[in-house]
Amino acid sequence: MIEQWLDYEYTWILYVFLVVLLTLFTAFFARIFLNKLAEKALKTNNLWDDALVTALHLPCRLFIWLMGISLSADLVAYYAEAPINLLTGQVRAVGVIVILAWFLVKLLKAFEFNLAHRTDDSPEIIDATTASAIGKLLRAAIIITTVLIVMQSLGYSISGVLAFGGIGGLAVGFAAKDLLANFFGGLTIYLDRPFKVGDWVRSPDKEIEGTVEDIGWRLTRIRTFDKRPLYVPNATFTQISLENPSRMLNRRIKETIGIRYDDAKKMQLIVNDVRQMLLNHEAIDTTQTLMVNFNEFAPSSLDFFIYTFTKTTNWEEFHHVKQDVMLAIIDIIDAHGAECAFPTSTLHLPNYPTFKNKHVDIKSL
Repeated sequence: MIEQWLDYEYTWILYVFLVVLLTLFTAFFARIFLNKLAEKALKTNNLWDDALVTALHLPCRLFIWLMGISLSADLVAYYAEAPINLLTGQVRAVGVIVILAWFLVKLLKAFEFNLAHRTDDSPEIIDATTASAIGKLLRAAIIITTVLIVMQSLGYSISGVLAFGGIGGLAVGFAAKDLLANFFGGLTIYLDRPFKVGDWVRSPDKEIEGTVEDIGWRLTRIRTFDKRPLYVPNATFTQISLENPSRMLNRRIKETIGIRYDDAKKMQLIVNDVRQMLLNHEAIDTTQTLMVNFNEFAPSSLDFFIYTFTKTTNWEEFHHVKQDVMLAIIDIIDAHGAECAFPTSTLHLPNYPTFKNKHVDIKSL
């Protein structure tokens, strides 16, 4: 009788132990399998399988433990005749939903990174700003949907929540108008795309200039040229003019050079040679406006100007090209025997009478 009672009384303990042991082995082998799968994915050139395996790793193991523990709880509730099976079912349902949402969020982050850092030359490349915007929108949609499904699973009315959100949205809108202005400012940046991450931007209206590092929903982080981070509320960009030098097609060289009045007869030859030099220069874009003309009788010089565009837009390379052009102009002026002018003043004195006696007191005159 005692042995039969023990068998009946403690059978559920054996069942629970077996379920936990099976869960442990399943999680262990799942970890080994996923690690092997990750190693094989790394050997391929496809980045999407890497993203899938990486996103699946932790959620899959957590799902196994959730199912094992919830099944053990169901066994305990059944044999102990305790009314906890309803609670276990809710926890299991919520856990599955949260794990699935976690997996999707991790997968979206991996896809976002791959889209923003692709190295191939296909025309479907998405820049980092667009990838970040799409990723944030999808993650927000997943999180909101997950919260609503979880609330529905716990017995809350979604229609009531949505109705409360509509009424409370007005109060929140008045209380957080600056926050909403920044949010819609960020949305405008994502839609209009006046700049993207990595662009050099500057504003003639504000003291804003630097490289865009991150575009958030509230703030945009710009790294200034002295390496300081500048945090600009997104609403600011809807109220100011903004330049994006990163999208320029060419860089302009615009300089005025003066020669002496004594070299006036050489001006035409100098201007012609400078124009020909620019036309032959490999770094000058001759399809753009190219002007070299004598244009001013300055106080101390005869001035001519050059107006042309380089092929490069790189700031450092542009200055190398400009230096080469300026040195070539100096060589042309020297080759014609002329000189660059500098500010001078000529003093004209009247003819005073000449005296034999050098010690004459000039006050007596």
